[in-house]
Amino acid sequence: MDKYFEYEKRYKSRPHVVLMGAGASVAAIPDGDKNGMKTSVMDGFIEKLGMSEIISDLKLETDSNNLEDIYAEIAGKPEYKNIRDELDNSIRDYFSAFEIPNSPTVYDYLLLSLREKDLVATFNWDPLLIQAYQRVSKITSKLPDLAFLHGNVLVGYCLEHKHGGNLDNICPECYKPFSPSRLLYPITQKNYNDDLYTADNWKALKNYLSKAYLVTIFGYSAPKTDVEAVDMLKEAWGGAIERNMEDFEFIDIQDEDALISTWSEFVHTHHYSYTTNFFESSLAKFPRRTTEELFDRTQNCHWTSAENPFTQSMTFSDLRNIVGNLVIEEEKHRDGFITLPSA
Repeated sequence: MDKYFEYEKRYKSRPHVVLMGAGASVAAIPDGDKNGMKTSVMDGFIEKLGMSEIISDLKLETDSNNLEDIYAEIAGKPEYKNIRDELDNSIRDYFSAFEIPNSPTVYDYLLLSLREKDLVATFNWDPLLIQAYQRVSKITSKLPDLAFLHGNVLVGYCLEHKHGGNLDNICPECYKPFSPSRLLYPITQKNYNDDLYTADNWKALKNYLSKAYLVTIFGYSAPKTDVEAVDMLKEAWGGAIERNMEDFEFIDIQDEDALISTWSEFVHTHHYSYTTNFFESSLAKFPRRTTEELFDRTQNCHWTSAENPFTQSMTFSDLRNIVGNLVIEEEKHRDGFITLPSA
């Protein structure tokens, strides 16, 4: 077979990895969830949980109001075990109450914009991504893999038989209820490998990331204090110099220069794009064709045209029509690759 055909096919078949932080959930429900509840980033979150007074009575060295900074300090102190347990229960209760709105959210669009070869990895505890997955799976079963890097209130697992799924489910082998996934980790030394379920999710991310052609960072700031997480990402990705064909994409409201500075060890020179709006990203402009678009634009030198973009006002019926046609096209080209029309 023609070596150029194989070269193009190999690139276009590589994964698109989306790594999400709290900012993605904020973008998914900017006006609140189905009942008007709003989520937020970690700063000031203790107050949202109603635990400010309890925390203020502790003798803490940190003056931060960031949940992860506070937990990092109390994690290693046996005298604060009851506080840690109360904090964990409060987080579970708070996030378990979230319900996804009836109309499509950014999470619905995001999942439908990717394919089975791709991965969405999230640090978020809220159930919105899983709730979106459950309903868009009625549109297509050809959806990306998911990885929960800090656990999730809707995720459970059986360590003995290595099965995971919705927390309300039971293990298909031992028929025991799933155990809740762990949520809180000390940010300075998270020891992700201490929890087998979490370790499996990180293993999946590292595997996908090592092969990825395109990486989208959505609302995640990669805190410098999270040394273990950053080190694992670096190990999987390698150095920026070696990844000179790949691209990064950032969706964030942070200042662009500050954001790129944070990720400078990952991004090769100018190989990135930045937007504050999901609908201006490659995911929305070229749903299910993001790696094809990247290759055609950068290596085939085509001016690519967004023929089937996702727009903010779409209904589930609109999405079903667009995604249905894209999936049919994917089936027709299973043994080859898709070339996008030029502008």
